[in-house]
Amino acid sequence: MSGDSDCTRTSPSVGSPSDNEFLPDRPRYVCSLSPDLIAKAREELQEKPEWRLRDVQALRDMVCKDYPTLGTCLDDAFLLRFLRARKFDYDRALQLLVNYHSCRRSWPEVFNNLKPSAIKAVLASGFVTVLPHLDTEGRHVVCIRPDRWTPSNYPITENIRAIYLTLEKLIQSEETQVNGIVILADYKGVSLSKASHFGPFVAKKVIGILQDGFPIRIKAVNIINEPRIFKGIFAIIKPFLKEKIANRFFLHGSDLNSLHQNLPQRILPEEYGGTSGKLDIAAWNELLLASEEDFLHDFSQLVLPDDSSPSEALVSGDAEEKQSEEPLRGMKPQLYYCY
Repeated sequence: MSGDSDCTRTSPSVGSPSDNEFLPDRPRYVCSLSPDLIAKAREELQEKPEWRLRDVQALRDMVCKDYPTLGTCLDDAFLLRFLRARKFDYDRALQLLVNYHSCRRSWPEVFNNLKPSAIKAVLASGFVTVLPHLDTEGRHVVCIRPDRWTPSNYPITENIRAIYLTLEKLIQSEETQVNGIVILADYKGVSLSKASHFGPFVAKKVIGILQDGFPIRIKAVNIINEPRIFKGIFAIIKPFLKEKIANRFFLHGSDLNSLHQNLPQRILPEEYGGTSGKLDIAAWNELLLASEEDFLHDFSQLVLPDDSSPSEALVSGDAEEKQSEEPLRGMKPQLYYCY
């Protein structure tokens, strides 16, 4: 599906709920949020149900005018993810959408052939999973365990692919779009040799995607069992973190009581002092693998049109690259020094 053909099928830019009636080949959006979440979205995200479809159409019109060959999906539900992630600021939502595609096109090792069946080994290892219970704010908890990865089995990019697909699955839920997610990262057993795979290039790419290239709200990052080497890892990623995100990192060490102040014991597995039983990765793996066809359909719409070059859709980052050169030179020595 090309960006041009999508844009020629858009409805007039007049904002009213009836606009969707002019889009017979595009799924009609039906809100699945509870009254409480509608109120939360209004308060926190500036989302007004009576204006929602008008806002989506406005973003669609901007895509068609400014990036006609972006090759993006223009369905209401898809565009709404980006509006919610940027609190219905049209310009910022458009930039996020463009960045979303730029990230996908600039890192083929991660995004080529991206589907659940291609990352079965990562899923089976338990490197990334989603806890079965929501936290007190209605947020999913993504659990990442780097010690489950054996570098000789597959490159670090496979882990990133698994995390990305996990986030793609989660963001399909409107509840997640409004509430956001929480990350729980267990760094137990992470050695210097393993940490060295997460160098400045990978760090910058991953942070760029999570901060500016994916429509999800990361509300907290809880780090537990971090060894001394984590000081080096954090030294690598901190220069790329926005202050708001950096302030959402919580380092608990081996203090589970500290962790329980952020995440209730009732949702945590026994491994982390919780009461919800043993950590079970099977349920999430099954859910993700069962979504293969959904991903094939969704990602088939995110293609680069044959008649355009990647640079048309990419955001220039020359100034940012220059600013980042100096801190990057000193990262590796910091990593070894902190070990």
